[in-house]
Amino acid sequence: MSTTPRTSHSALSLSATLLTAGVALYMTLVAFGNITDFGTNQQFVQHVLAMDTTFKDDDLMWRSVTSKGLQDAAYVAIIVWETVAALVLLYGTWLGARNDLARARRFSTYGLLMVMLLFGAGFIAIGGEWFSMWQSENWNGLEAATRAFLFSGVVLLVVNLPFRTDPDH
Repeated sequence: MSTTPRTSHSALSLSATLLTAGVALYMTLVAFGNITDFGTNQQFVQHVLAMDTTFKDDDLMWRSVTSKGLQDAAYVAIIVWETVAALVLLYGTWLGARNDLARARRFSTYGLLMVMLLFGAGFIAIGGEWFSMWQSENWNGLEAATRAFLFSGVVLLVVNLPFRTDPDH
């Protein structure tokens, strides 16, 4: 028997659970796609890190990573991060569906932050700015990363809105 207090499902807690499920589904599909079609996004990571489709400014090219081993390690780390984020979000969704709202909020928050760090820090900041991905016509993932960052950010806000624990409201 859990000692975690349970609260009734309100429209807000149901919304938080379903929105978390949406991000969980998205991350599950992203991880699944990268695992089952390893080569497609592996090329993306290789080109971004190598900076071979940027403006090739000498003041920036020292940042490029051309080692295939390091590029592949970065890609595998991304897939592992995506997979763990998906699992955490699925667990948060499951807790929400079980009406364990405090734990659902906690795990959903962890998973959503993982997604935001991946797309915000990883793709927008590091890929976009450090590796100048914005300069590439063919290997620029900033728009997709921004969508995922905003999607998970909105869900994070909903998940962390105050909810009533009084079943009469």
